[in-house]
Amino acid sequence: MDHLRYFVIREGGRRLHNPLTSDQLAALGRTLRLEKGARVLDLASGSGELLCTWARDHGITGTGVDICPEFTDRADARALELGVDGLVRFVHGDASDYVADEPVDLACCLGASWIGGGAAGTAELLRRSLRPGGTVLLGEPFWRREPPDQRAVEACHAYDADGFPTLPELLAYFGELDYDVVGMTIADQQGWDRYKSAQWLSMRRHVTRHPDDGLAGLLRAELAAEPAEYARYEREYLGWGVFALMAR
Repeated sequence: MDHLRYFVIREGGRRLHNPLTSDQLAALGRTLRLEKGARVLDLASGSGELLCTWARDHGITGTGVDICPEFTDRADARALELGVDGLVRFVHGDASDYVADEPVDLACCLGASWIGGGAAGTAELLRRSLRPGGTVLLGEPFWRREPPDQRAVEACHAYDADGFPTLPELLAYFGELDYDVVGMTIADQQGWDRYKSAQWLSMRRHVTRHPDDGLAGLLRAELAAEPAEYARYEREYLGWGVFALMAR
C-alpha cells in the first residue's frame, strides 16, 4: 500500500493533522508567549497551519519540513493566503535528520515522533536545532484509561498495553529525559470527534469520486467499521496532547 497517499486521502482538506482545534492551537501560541521574530522549526509540519497562523498572530519566523509534497504545497498556499510567505518557508524532505542552519527558539514535532524513533529520540533531534534555553514542543499519545484487553490496544494503534504511557507516566518520562514540562495542551473528545469524522468524510468523498482507485476497497471497509470502533475504543481510551519542554 502507498502509505503516504493513503494518509493524504484520509486527511483530505484538513489544515491540522491532529485532534487539536484551531482555537487550541491559537491558545497554545499565546501560552508559549511567542515574541515577534522568534525562530521556529516544525518537523513533519504537514499543511503548515502552526507556522502560518503563529506567523500571522505573533510575527514569528520559521521553517517547516515534511516528506509529503502535497502537504508542502498546501503549506505554501496557506502562507500566501495569510500574507506570511515572507516569514515562513516549507521544505519538502525527510525530517528525521533535519537540523536548522541557525539555532531556533522553538523546535516542534506534533504527532510524528516516529521520525526520531520515539519521544526521546525526537526530543533529541529537535534539541540539535535549539538555542540554549529554547523550547521543545512534542505532540504525543497516551492512555486516557488503561485498555481492558488486546482488542482495545490494537484499535488504538498500540503494539501492546505498554505501547503508550498514561498521562502521569508521560509527564514523569519527560522528567527522566531531564526536561521540565512548562506547558501542555490536551485534545478533548470534541476535538477527537471532529478530527476523526473529517477523515471519514474525506474517505467517503474519495471513494465516490474514484471508485476504481486501488485503495477504494480498503477505504470502504474502514468506513463501514471505523466509526463504531472509534466510539468503542479510541474515543474512550486514547488521549493526545502537546507538551512544551525545556532542558534542565
